[in-house]
Amino acid sequence: MLRSLVRRLPIPSTHHRLLLFNPQRELHSRNKKAKEFIARGWGALKEVDRVIDHCEIEDPRLVPYLRKAKENFELALEADNSNTQARYWLAKLHMKYHVPGKCLAIGVALLVEAANMGDADAQYELGCHLRFSREDQPHDQKAYYFLEKAADQLQPNALFLLGAVYLAGDCVNQDLASAMWCFHRASDKGHPGAAVAYGALLLRGVQVPEYLTKFNRKVGSAAHKAKGSGETPTGDVVEMARRQFEIAAGAGCDLGFKWLNRLEQQEKQLLSTGKIDAA
Repeated sequence: MLRSLVRRLPIPSTHHRLLLFNPQRELHSRNKKAKEFIARGWGALKEVDRVIDHCEIEDPRLVPYLRKAKENFELALEADNSNTQARYWLAKLHMKYHVPGKCLAIGVALLVEAANMGDADAQYELGCHLRFSREDQPHDQKAYYFLEKAADQLQPNALFLLGAVYLAGDCVNQDLASAMWCFHRASDKGHPGAAVAYGALLLRGVQVPEYLTKFNRKVGSAAHKAKGSGETPTGDVVEMARRQFEIAAGAGCDLGFKWLNRLEQQEKQLLSTGKIDAA
């Protein structure tokens, strides 16, 4: 009886079998497998970073962790050859760590591939490598190109470095508005150096670009009334700078704490001066 029921079942057509084969599902599976390998390799590399400041760079005790990280990043590339993060971390291993089988040429090639494929971290690293690798022949324009590409994706370190480039006028025309924008966006991402730079520029009187503040203005506020003159009230500037220094201090940056202490001392001096004048 069971055999007769099985015979009555409809046989799936060839078209139906093709529908069951979903290439997106296979791509998702390979991508998921690659991410698992990257997570394992990244975990091993974090162990190296945790102790590398307390031992020699070529300490043999680091070799098992470095080998594990290298093997997992290579397996991630085998699972998904289009994964840019696997390329980036494998390039970093070859370029910055004494991993067994280290080859600087392989590291640079992987980094260039990842940057050209659009990975923001790789674009930042490549920009730094081109800018600082050879002091006699710096590739400023190429470095600027990759830093700008990474900053377009709001990579915090690239935003901070690009802001410094605009501030100093290094290989580009000095542009304080662009520098403020870069430091502002990097600070929003939690970059302590950018927060300190942004706060310090505010206290020096550098004008905040209007497109950074127009959405935060309240009708009837002092900032809104100052719009016509193009100036920002002093109290607002100090408070904005204080918030930036608090971001830096929250990230453990010593400069953030120093700036906060300086503002506190200045406020105390102003209060004491005001009491003396009142007396």
